[in-house]
Amino acid sequence: MNKLLTLSALTVASANVHDRAFYEEKFYDWMQEFKHNVKSGADFLHQLQNFANNQDIIEKHNAEQSSYTLGHNEFSHMSWEEFLQSRKLGLTKKPENEKADFVHEAPTDLSALPSSVDWTTKNAVTPVKNQGNCGSCWSFSATGALEGAYSIKYGDLQSFSEQELVSCDNSLTGDHGCNGGLMDNAFKWVKSNGGLCSETAYPYTSGTTGQNGNCNSHTACDNTKLKLTGYTDVTKNSDSALMSALAQQPVSVAIQANQPAFQLYKSGVLTGTCGTNLDHGVLAVGYGTYTDGTDYYKVKNSWGTSWGMAGYVLIQRGVSQSGGQCGILMGPPSYPNL
Repeated sequence: MNKLLTLSALTVASANVHDRAFYEEKFYDWMQEFKHNVKSGADFLHQLQNFANNQDIIEKHNAEQSSYTLGHNEFSHMSWEEFLQSRKLGLTKKPENEKADFVHEAPTDLSALPSSVDWTTKNAVTPVKNQGNCGSCWSFSATGALEGAYSIKYGDLQSFSEQELVSCDNSLTGDHGCNGGLMDNAFKWVKSNGGLCSETAYPYTSGTTGQNGNCNSHTACDNTKLKLTGYTDVTKNSDSALMSALAQQPVSVAIQANQPAFQLYKSGVLTGTCGTNLDHGVLAVGYGTYTDGTDYYKVKNSWGTSWGMAGYVLIQRGVSQSGGQCGILMGPPSYPNL
C-alpha cells in the first residue's frame, strides 16, 4: 500500500495505470464537485499525484468484486499518510478498571431479537455531521447516542452540541477536545452538567478552526429535559449483547479506523483486514443482512456525507475475530440513560 501511495512532486508517476490526461480530467471534475482550491502549481501536482494513486487503488479493489467498494470523496486529494494526519480520528483509551453505572448483558432468548434494526428510519438519528479538522469523533458519537435516546423518550429529534463537549468537557472527566476523548466521559459530563446545549444554541466551530474554543456557559441553552441518570456499557465481545442494545436505541461504539479501506470506502459491507486498536468513536444505528447475504452493523460516521454510503458504513457482523470487525465489540459499546 505504501508503494502505491509514493508521491511524485512533478508529474503522474509512470507506475500509474493511465496517462496523465486521464487523471487530470477526473481531478478537475473532482475539484469542481468539491469546490476545492489549490495553493500553487506545485500543490496542484502533489494533489494530482495523490488523486491518481487513489484512482488506481479504487480501480484495483473494485475489480476484485469484494463485499464492499471504494470510491472518491472529499479526501481523494490526500495520500494515506496525509489522511492520518488530518485529525479525522480522536478516541482515547478507556481505563481498564473504570465501571459504568449499568451493564447491558446478552439476552438469554436470542430468538426475541428482531432480524434487523435501523434507527435512521424511526426519526431517532440526525443528519450526518462532519468533525472537520478536529479529533472530536468522541463528541459526535456521544451526541448521536444522546439524540437517539432523547428522541425515543420524548418523540422529538433534537441535534445536540458537539462544540459544548469539545470546549467544556476538559477537566472533570479528562476529555481533551480536538485531541481526543471518550464517549463514556462525555455522558458523565452531561450528567454532572445537568444537560447539553442544542446545536443551534452552541454551534460547532472546531472543525474549521482546529481549536477547542473557550467554554461558554450553557445557562442560556434552550433544552431542559436532557437529564441523564447515568450510562450503560454493553457487554464486550458479544454480538448478541450489542444487537440487543441496538434493538432499544442507537449505541456509541469504538472502532479502529486508521485502515486504508476507510479513507476511500464507498459502499457495501466492510469485510477487509481491520484491526482492534481502537482509535475512532462512531454511532451504531442498527444491524441487518446485506443483499449479498453478509450480516452487518450500520454505523454513522462524522466525516460528512461524501464519505461512504452518504456518511454511513456497514461493518461486518458476526466475525470470528475477537472484538468483532474493526473492534466494534471491544469498546465496550455504551449508551446514555434518560
